[in-house]
Amino acid sequence: MSTTTSNAIEFHNVSKFFRMDRDRPRAFQQLFIQLFQRNRRDAELRKNDVFWALRDVSFTVERGSSVGLIGTNGAGKSTVLKLISRIIQPSSGLVQVHGRVTALLELGAGFHPELSGRDNIYLNGAVMGLTRREVDYRLDRIVEFAELEDFIDVPVKDYSSGMYARLGFSVAIHLDPEILLVDEVLSVGDQAFQQKCNEYMTRLRKRGVTILFVSHSLDAIVRNCSKAIWLDRGRLQAHGDTQHVADAYYKHVLGQGSTRAAPANGDNRFGSGEARVTRVELLDGDLRPLRVAMTNDAIVVRMHYQATSRIEHPLFGLAFYDAQTGAHLAGPNNGIARYDIAHIAGSGYVDYHIARLPFLPGEYTINSAIYDADGVHQYDAWIGCARLKVAPGGTRERYGVIALEGRWSHTPALAEPAPRGHPDEVTRVAP
Repeated sequence: MSTTTSNAIEFHNVSKFFRMDRDRPRAFQQLFIQLFQRNRRDAELRKNDVFWALRDVSFTVERGSSVGLIGTNGAGKSTVLKLISRIIQPSSGLVQVHGRVTALLELGAGFHPELSGRDNIYLNGAVMGLTRREVDYRLDRIVEFAELEDFIDVPVKDYSSGMYARLGFSVAIHLDPEILLVDEVLSVGDQAFQQKCNEYMTRLRKRGVTILFVSHSLDAIVRNCSKAIWLDRGRLQAHGDTQHVADAYYKHVLGQGSTRAAPANGDNRFGSGEARVTRVELLDGDLRPLRVAMTNDAIVVRMHYQATSRIEHPLFGLAFYDAQTGAHLAGPNNGIARYDIAHIAGSGYVDYHIARLPFLPGEYTINSAIYDADGVHQYDAWIGCARLKVAPGGTRERYGVIALEGRWSHTPALAEPAPRGHPDEVTRVAP
């Protein structure tokens, strides 16, 4: 490994484009026709018919650091990893890599399907420049970590996706990488294997291995990486402390679009219809339209309604769900709160005030409903009437779905007990 720089990876004004060969002939007939259509496109259009995966990107990755690459699909993350691993070359700029790179970029990359798992281990070791004796030394550990003792001599074409993932990751981490590139492939394995991979990556970081980690899970990036790089449409948006970069990215993503509900359709409405929620608004504590909230903010959910007849003592209810997992988080209604609405007729609105929003950063869906006083007859149920977006901020808690905001305390023992002597050691007291 080079010792002339403290950086493992350096990108200097790197750009990469790919030509979009939309008109490539698929058959001889198409080629024959295109010979007589030379004027279909002018030269300038053909010159601009490219896709820019990266545009003027510069950053450095220090040796021994763990860096997460974040961004939406098509942001350029995988292109960065392929440039580092020399699979592709930049269109302009300079990529410098100081150290031996092991890349786990896609499931089973580098495996020959007709060869057994054992033969593929030796093949990958040879590609990495290791001798057969060096691979022999590592073989048992690779097989044991991958949990493939009974299948190591089976052709990998017969492996399940989980077996591919386990073998690919095990080979990558046991061939003494100095720089490890991991694209979103660990999600294929089961929960126990993912946990084992995370623990081993922690050990690699402690050994000083440089890790570049791509994941769509911000929680995984924050948990595993000390620095983060945010790419958007091929351009560098931020680079630095993981939590700061992740917060900026999350606010950007949640800021796209509105939290105001669209008109309902017949697929997500139920009930007899004498009263209906016509519109749902999300408001801040000052009753101003709310696009994005933060944990512990004051918010108001306003349900506009229309009733075709007089309804006595109606029940208005809401249900909050985690948009990612579908978990039901809360289900308040005015009856439970002992807030009586004498009657409704015509139009109006009902507000549900939340003094301190407990939800951690994420996206949440809201259902609304109107029932009779006994909670038996359903006038209306609107599934997905609004989406609530919660951005980072407002709390230091970050795990789970809600912020408990509890208080910690510690009470030490008044005195440590004295160590007991050996049972045979008896203190004699004079008479």
